[in-house]
Amino acid sequence: MTRLPITKTPKPYVGGAFIRSESGRTYSLPDAAGNFFANVPQCTRKDLRNAVEAAAKAGPGWAKRTAYNRGQILYRLGEMIEARRAELIDTLVRFGAGRGAAGREVDATTDRLVYYAGWADKYEQVLGNVNPVASPHFNFTVTEPMGVVGVIAPDAPALLGLVSLFAPVIVSGNTVVAVASERTPYPAILLGEMLATSDLPGGVVNVLTGFRKELVPTFATHTHLRAVSAAVDVADRKTLRLGGAESIKRVYFSAAATERDWFDERTQSVYAIRDFLEFKTIWHPIGA
Repeated sequence: MTRLPITKTPKPYVGGAFIRSESGRTYSLPDAAGNFFANVPQCTRKDLRNAVEAAAKAGPGWAKRTAYNRGQILYRLGEMIEARRAELIDTLVRFGAGRGAAGREVDATTDRLVYYAGWADKYEQVLGNVNPVASPHFNFTVTEPMGVVGVIAPDAPALLGLVSLFAPVIVSGNTVVAVASERTPYPAILLGEMLATSDLPGGVVNVLTGFRKELVPTFATHTHLRAVSAAVDVADRKTLRLGGAESIKRVYFSAAATERDWFDERTQSVYAIRDFLEFKTIWHPIGA
């Protein structure tokens, strides 16, 4: 008897669970040859709001973890990507990447996670400070995570672009609500499977799929998102700037794939961590 293959049903990853879109809508995802590959959930504004709630709930526990522990967890996620390297390469090739380019992207993704894992217990020494003051006090500047951050990944590179944007955000104790590449969301869905089985607590990274035209306005105006890091075009940048000003949030833009070399080592920096930190000044009397 001829056996029908069992195909995977792609699902976004929110709050430590795989969900279907609140609306039940999907859109068809073709592979590079134009053949039907899967129906991908078309997440709505309600899904985004639910993801923000999940991220806010996970935030305090994640922020209280030691910096060393957060670094261990990011490093472990890099190990898991390395272990599924062949599968990820095959996936990227199926959606149009050359095999060499796909291998390079997966390796760069692993290396980026390891890079930020290494900064987990070191960025405070670089970004914090002991300030000289004209009084008998010690004056310290220390860093704190800012809360829930929105991430809008570039269309390409779908995997490396997403990880490059969320890794510097979560390493300091923030949580993330991310929208995967609209054109090639499947690598992000595979990443969600790794997040689900990693040591990263559910809700720290939430990955949605869907259309930017529906989700970007809510990213811009949602008051519980304290910042947005986005790789978007000019029209979406305007929407995010205006909405960000209204809801008082930081907005950072990464250039589109045609304008930015995501593989360049200058793409990763301790200052990418700084963008999503709050700074608190503490005064302490000398001798007290």
